[in-house]
Amino acid sequence: MAATATRLLRSAWGASLDFVLPPRCPGCGLIVDGDHRFCVDCWQALEFLGPPACARCAVPLPHDLGDEALCGACHAHPPAFDRAAAAVAYGDVARTVALRLKYGGRPGVARTMAYHMARLVGDAPPGSLLVPVPLHRWRLWSRGYNQALLIARGVAERSGLACSPDLLVRTKATPVLRGLGRKARAKAVAGVFAVADKAMVRGRTILLVDDVYTSGATADACARALKRAGAAEVRLLCWARVLREDEAQR
Repeated sequence: MAATATRLLRSAWGASLDFVLPPRCPGCGLIVDGDHRFCVDCWQALEFLGPPACARCAVPLPHDLGDEALCGACHAHPPAFDRAAAAVAYGDVARTVALRLKYGGRPGVARTMAYHMARLVGDAPPGSLLVPVPLHRWRLWSRGYNQALLIARGVAERSGLACSPDLLVRTKATPVLRGLGRKARAKAVAGVFAVADKAMVRGRTILLVDDVYTSGATADACARALKRAGAAEVRLLCWARVLREDEAQR
């Protein structure tokens, strides 16, 4: 009886809250009919990613060449991480959502990203660990939260996997990477990540979580640190993937 009353109270409270603060589209702010949902225009503007894609960096491929097919760039210069997956392609709506989380003081957007990223966990083996790309403490103090950690916690809730918020640390501050070229990004993040507890990493699959995959420089630097600590595999999970070089400057 008490449980039924509690459910009714929660339902009534939820309905009241939706009336006062109705769910809004994460892309444009229009009122929508449920949490984590986009309006029709924003939904149609999103480009959801999936096969056929490069097994290593998740860039779309023109033809299905098999689950282990690689793009030319990964054949020539394989990244340090073993594979990557992104929910959507980086575009106007995906960028707006990411910026609202990162700079707009909208931490709740992370749950929407996680809602659409949970499918990316895929066949991760039992015991896999979700690890967010860390911020340096100065940037964390100014922003108030690490957007990658909020996303990782949301994915953990939906997947049942454990999340380790402080396993990977950024040992020194780096310049803002937005607007930098590929080589400059790689140079800026080289050697700045370290593993706080190597015993937690050794022999495990690490699911590295970030908001946007641009050049892969940050994920590469994180993966190198995790591999040195003994990780069996490092997979990158992110909300959006930049597909064209010019978009990295926006």
